[in-house]
Amino acid sequence: MLRRYVSPYSKYLGGSVLMNVLSAVFNIFSFALIIPVLRIIFQMDDTVYEFIPWGTGDLMKTLANNFNWFVSQYNVEHGPIITLISLSAVMILMTALKTACYFGSTAVMVPLRTGIVKDMRMEIYNKILSLPLGFFSQERKGDIIARMSGDVQEVENSITGSLDMIIKNPILIIIYLGTLIAISWKLTLFVLIFAPLMIWLMGVIGRNLKKKSTEAQALWSDTMSQVEETLGGLRVIKAFLAEKVMSLRFGKVTDAMRRKNARVATRQALAHPVSEFLGTVMICIVLCVGGALIVGDNSFIDAPTFIYFMTILYSIIQPIKDLSKAAYNIPKGLASMERIDRILNARNSIKDSEGAKDIASLDGSIRFEGVGFSYDGSRQILSDINLDIPKGKTIAIVGASGGGKSTLVDLIPRFYDVNEGRITLDGTDIREFKLESLRALMGNVNQEPILFNDTIFNNIAFGVEGATEEQVIEAAKIANAHEFIMEKEEGYQTNVGDRGCKLSGGQRQRISIARAILKNPPILILDEATAALDTESERAVQEALERLMNNRTTIAIAHRLSTIKDADEIIVIDEGRIVERGRHDELIALNGYYRKLNDMQAL
Repeated sequence: MLRRYVSPYSKYLGGSVLMNVLSAVFNIFSFALIIPVLRIIFQMDDTVYEFIPWGTGDLMKTLANNFNWFVSQYNVEHGPIITLISLSAVMILMTALKTACYFGSTAVMVPLRTGIVKDMRMEIYNKILSLPLGFFSQERKGDIIARMSGDVQEVENSITGSLDMIIKNPILIIIYLGTLIAISWKLTLFVLIFAPLMIWLMGVIGRNLKKKSTEAQALWSDTMSQVEETLGGLRVIKAFLAEKVMSLRFGKVTDAMRRKNARVATRQALAHPVSEFLGTVMICIVLCVGGALIVGDNSFIDAPTFIYFMTILYSIIQPIKDLSKAAYNIPKGLASMERIDRILNARNSIKDSEGAKDIASLDGSIRFEGVGFSYDGSRQILSDINLDIPKGKTIAIVGASGGGKSTLVDLIPRFYDVNEGRITLDGTDIREFKLESLRALMGNVNQEPILFNDTIFNNIAFGVEGATEEQVIEAAKIANAHEFIMEKEEGYQTNVGDRGCKLSGGQRQRISIARAILKNPPILILDEATAALDTESERAVQEALERLMNNRTTIAIAHRLSTIKDADEIIVIDEGRIVERGRHDELIALNGYYRKLNDMQAL
């Protein structure tokens, strides 16, 4: 995860490392002043120190000797009280520098933490935009939202929240351990006997944490899915008095998630007490052993140095505890990262082929040549579709629901790719064109108009860069939308609400048509654009559609046959096959499937 996301923020990482090293060094030197302070207080040091020239012996011994020489000289000149006050002042200064570096090491990581989360959300969002429609037919929207919100939040809390621990604590542990070895390698070796035991106990507690975290996040997805379903189906829930049923369903999922999270939290909560207990045990054992050595006659360490050793030993316990805490948090984040990667690593089968080329216009025709299609490879949706759609003509597609009409038109902009045969534009397979270039030729008006929670102006200008106010107004006038827009208090700056909920069905559809008019595409795809409208709205929308269809290649799916009587050719699809084709009068004369549909509607 660090390799994937940290490289743009490597300068912050370097700054954190530097600050942590300085923090540890200042901490060591501030506590080192304890030794001369104690020797002065208890009048323990009768040694006469002489200055050793730098570079003539062991650096650490030279440093210790010369420091002690300086303190003894200062003590002789100024007296013990002034020396104690001076040493205390230096200790305060060192501690101030240490805490400043400690704050700096944490503060410098904030841009890195927030940046990683932002980059991760952008990567997921861009992946969602790039994935084919087929991916979302197999995934729940609530689950995808949960991964983008809850899982990314978990990654932020557990992994990026632990980054400073991962960077800081190893640095502190290494520097403190080196100091302990320098003070007394024998005591340090004795202390290290307990380290494997502590690590093993931590591993026993955290072994199943990642698995349980994955299960908890899956239940969080179920919760979000139910919320999304409830918001989308509130009208039906209330109409069928199903509030209690939905509440019970939601209660079961949230209760299961509570139980799973409780287990994860309990296991996490063990980290601090166990490390605290083991650390205290280790301190007490070292204290007893060191105390016995000092009391004895053959001690290799004096009392002030032993207290300094204990101070540094106590300092090393906190980074070890923080590191163990990070070791508990990270598996939770990795469990969420796995769920996020299921989206990020999803295969995108709809993409530009190698050497894909641009297409600027449709000059000849759109042809379906022996096209067959299946969503899952088992049930055939379309079979042996052969169809020619000349430039500038209007082709209508009719048939029963579930017959494959919408699937057929979804193949043209490559929302899905054909399994058999091919679709060509001007004789070239559409898979040889760049996706962006291919889709730029097409405008869509769907049965359910898709509007965004934005102004009317921005919804009409959606996807058209640099659209002027005059162009938007002209498109709205052609779409019979200008009048009702101007009746709104804020006109074109009126917010349409979530999915256009502040507008009627006919108004939403006319804004959708205005959007298609502004794009001015040579190929127009109408998917039952008037099916959900009342008669009056249908008339207004139909007029707008006729203006939009003028001089364009149009493929229109229709349930209301009255809207496509004047089409250049009507294609009748039944169970994925073309069963009849021709103009309206010709199909009526055939007295077949189309005549049956027409008579049912007339009745």
